[in-house]
Amino acid sequence: MTGVRRTPRRVPTTLLAVPLVAVLLAGAALLSACTQSVDGRATLAGSTPRTSPPTRPATSTVPPTTAPPAPAPAAVFADCSQVLRLPGITIPASLRGKLTAGCARYDVPLDYANPSGSTTRLLMIKIHDVDSSTPTGTLLMNPGGPGGSGAELVLGVLAKMSPTILQHFDLLGFDPRGVGLSTPIRCLTDAQKDTLNAAAPDVTTSSGFAAAKANAKTFATSCEQKVGPGLRYYNTVNTARDMDRIRQSVGDDKMNFLGFSYGTELGSVYAHLFPDKIRVAVLDGAVDPLTSGTRQFADQLQGFEDAFDQFALSCRRLPACKPIGNARAAVAAIEARAQRSPLITGSGRRLTASLVSTGVLQALYSKDLWAKLAAALLAAGRGDGAGLLALADEYNQRDKSGHYSNINDANVTISCNDSAPGPSDASIRRLATDWTKRFPLFGKWAVPSVFSCQQWQPARVVPPKPSAATATKVLVIGNLHDPATPYQGAKDLTATMGNAELLSWNGQGHTSYLQGSTCVDNYVNHYLIAGQLPPDNTTCPR
Repeated sequence: MTGVRRTPRRVPTTLLAVPLVAVLLAGAALLSACTQSVDGRATLAGSTPRTSPPTRPATSTVPPTTAPPAPAPAAVFADCSQVLRLPGITIPASLRGKLTAGCARYDVPLDYANPSGSTTRLLMIKIHDVDSSTPTGTLLMNPGGPGGSGAELVLGVLAKMSPTILQHFDLLGFDPRGVGLSTPIRCLTDAQKDTLNAAAPDVTTSSGFAAAKANAKTFATSCEQKVGPGLRYYNTVNTARDMDRIRQSVGDDKMNFLGFSYGTELGSVYAHLFPDKIRVAVLDGAVDPLTSGTRQFADQLQGFEDAFDQFALSCRRLPACKPIGNARAAVAAIEARAQRSPLITGSGRRLTASLVSTGVLQALYSKDLWAKLAAALLAAGRGDGAGLLALADEYNQRDKSGHYSNINDANVTISCNDSAPGPSDASIRRLATDWTKRFPLFGKWAVPSVFSCQQWQPARVVPPKPSAATATKVLVIGNLHDPATPYQGAKDLTATMGNAELLSWNGQGHTSYLQGSTCVDNYVNHYLIAGQLPPDNTTCPR
């Protein structure tokens, strides 16, 4: 179950790309698991039972023709105290007394081809500035993934969001279907995830190939058993349709959208399906619409290999980091040592070779994590794996009590439901040999993930290629050194959508907005409020 996801933007108190922690609540509030997880073959939690699923083609590249659902009822936002745990609330001084938070549970059709049938329940959080008497509308936000919690995102960005944006928009975060508190999909237990995340099968060997394939089969079978026939409906096209129900539910005539990483795919699919409903849309850290499957995966791996080289170059210049020496050789030595005998961590858990790779990759999401990576590598070189294990837990969203979020369950479900069947065993064997050579840091670690969709349920809906026949141009943002969504994806998305403009940033790490560039932030804020784009071919400096 290890491997690079369609990398969610994850925002902690410093707005780094690591697991979400709410700034509004001093980094302490987490969304509670008050919504029942998906369980039972015939019934989805928060959903109406269905006796049998409708018949569909195994794979569709065009969304099925749907009967229009009834007009979306208004969402009712109420006190969030039953949704959030609020230990030690510390609202930033500049925001105290200015903001209110409301939560809503909202039902949407499970299957839009049968809009009067079963429903699934979404969780939404709305942040309102009490000084705003005439807001422009609601700004719907998605952090990426698939599997990132939009409800947590809106809490996480408040300290960095311009007061002008808060005055013009109610911020609205939602957990997409199957994610977080929106009828969450949970396929494996925490103990099973511990085992699979620590496993390091070498797919270039017969035994490793068999183990990786068996692990993927276990995951797929467990998802089908726990979720049942409704599993097929957790996909990007249906989530985009959910977004339009949400737009209607808050009374907006047009959509204002801010999406990061996989959120750019959601936003582009929404613009394709509902081009006349877009007011403004910012797509930051673009998923490339011209690549898919293993090619897209390989582009990500190359991005992380390049990002590690940037870290290594920086490391040679910093006194605290110089003792590492050759950073690539240091990681290889730590992995080899962990492969022979997992490293101690000061707890009952051990750092395996797979978790070494996961921890290193996690730190490459943001330059602000490089110092933490350096310290972790130095400690691991002395036999202490605690620092790398902590980074791996951040990536896997495992808390100190040993409980995982459902980000990986949702990520695999949505990614596989969006993908054409495959690849074949022969293709995976070729990839295992190729990636191990091309990507010496992450290739061997990543190959087991390629099995994820091979044995998945067959009813797939591949998202359509995006276009933007919108009245207002969509703003795409590309970071020149983004490892998770390489810059070429931003150029390809801009060209494919047609009615879009590209804003570039000569930065490092994943995504650009609210990552420290005043230039990027000012252009985005002006576009959101006034609908005016930056000058053509703008690149913000480092």
